[in-house]
Amino acid sequence: MSPRIRSISARGLATIVSSALELDPFRGAIIIFHSKRAARLKLLLWDGTGTVPVQKRLKGKGFVWPAVRQGAVQMTYTQFEALFEGLDRRRITAGRQIRRSL
Repeated sequence: MSPRIRSISARGLATIVSSALELDPFRGAIIIFHSKRAARLKLLLWDGTGTVPVQKRLKGKGFVWPAVRQGAVQMTYTQFEALFEGLDRRRITAGRQIRRSL
């Protein structure tokens, strides 16, 4: 996140999302910006009544960011939760299923 992104208001971030990414920030998506070294995240979300900016910084490590191919990445809510908690989503695996006999 450049110093410029850090200081931009929620309204300014919404404008960037609309013009640069051609996305509507008021349609329920959570828009995430990250710093150059991915130590900080800045989120922009619409809660139905207004834009909500959220900022998070991890102590001692950076967020594990997925590869970006076209300026934006789509992820599931579970992937977002892992990212926000600082987990490496590439190392998260589904639990083993246990079959119960009847």
